[in-house]
Amino acid sequence: MKYVLIGNGVATIGAIEGIRKHDRQGRIVAIGSEASAPYGRPLISYLLAGKISPDQLALRPDEFYRKSDVELRLGTTVSAIDCAARTVTTSTGEKIDYDRLLVSTGGKPFTPPIRGADGPDVYNFTNLDHAQTMISLAKDIQKAVVVGGGLIGLKAAESLFDRGVEVSILELSPRILSLAFDANAARLAARRLDEVGLSVHCGVTAQHIDRDAAGRVRGVKCTDGTYIPTEIVVIAIGVVPNTDLAEAAGLRVDRGIVVDDLMRTSDENVFAAGDVAQAKDLLHDENRVVPIWTNAYSQGYCAGKNMASRATPYIGGLAMNSISFYGLPTISVGTVNPPEGEEGYDVEASLDERKQTYRKLVFHDNRLVGYVLVGDIDQAGLYTSFIKFQLNLTPEMRQSLSQGHPDVLLWPDRFFDDTWNPNWVDKD
Repeated sequence: MKYVLIGNGVATIGAIEGIRKHDRQGRIVAIGSEASAPYGRPLISYLLAGKISPDQLALRPDEFYRKSDVELRLGTTVSAIDCAARTVTTSTGEKIDYDRLLVSTGGKPFTPPIRGADGPDVYNFTNLDHAQTMISLAKDIQKAVVVGGGLIGLKAAESLFDRGVEVSILELSPRILSLAFDANAARLAARRLDEVGLSVHCGVTAQHIDRDAAGRVRGVKCTDGTYIPTEIVVIAIGVVPNTDLAEAAGLRVDRGIVVDDLMRTSDENVFAAGDVAQAKDLLHDENRVVPIWTNAYSQGYCAGKNMASRATPYIGGLAMNSISFYGLPTISVGTVNPPEGEEGYDVEASLDERKQTYRKLVFHDNRLVGYVLVGDIDQAGLYTSFIKFQLNLTPEMRQSLSQGHPDVLLWPDRFFDDTWNPNWVDKD
């Protein structure tokens, strides 16, 4: 059996480990367009901030690939997939055959239509090359504008700020972190950013990137009419699934590459995982793109086992975000902003402005389906377990959770049986 894996991310690592768990003999070829072996993309902000070195980005040491007998083809771009012939073609014209193929091409930066965005001094922040470019820039610039107040934008802004750059953040929504967190959590995070000197502008975005006669960026005109002088603009609004290869190959694509519970695409020999995959969502009865690092690994691992013909259904992904702002830790998991007007949802919240702590629990039909923690996140793992196992809550259990006391002793007795399956879900 010959396995070909396309991608430089954590889903590829998961697939290698999933394959090798059941097939030690098959040939594995991992193809990545970047020159680096699969690395931790969430860590690139720490690299930009100077908190880690490039050699700390690697997800696995070189020895891992040798022991797993993986042929790494780095700096190699796949230009086409031929499902009928079971081959992939690289940008150099080389054809590589496969028996099973994994497409984990991740996401590509989303750039909104901003006048003046085409040209020098405008950057994205989604991969290692972007981070290394900004490390070089940070030595010679004094001001930067970051367009986007989500997780990517805030980490880019914080990282540049830590290198001595004056940073202004533009966020079109009324608050930062509008997708991952709620209003209270966002306000606490914005306050912390303001305390350290980062400038946050909400309800506004870039309308026009102003350039001098030589074409270099000199400022940003905002939608509210204000003008912010700057030397560079970082567009960090987010990513969209990189489905170009899959679409050209005729695979079924919706928002991402659509896969079944075994992570198979519309072609039985082609699998997909990671930020490009539209896979089962744990809390919703539909497939969704959930671009979360932990989900990418789980999907890749599940795909790898199924590629090696060990049928293993994917239990589903869970939206999860964790970020710290200058000593203020935050985490959000699951449904944190329930749909307005939809029945069955209840919210329990506790906010302490002085201590800058916040706890919000979202319940639906007697189950915990989401939470937000700010300041004190020590119980996050336990809350996540209640969501993952979809436990039906008694009034006593719900009261304990609402008071900040989740406990494994609240789990059903069958969780502690020798035969307990960690993928078990409470359907009673």
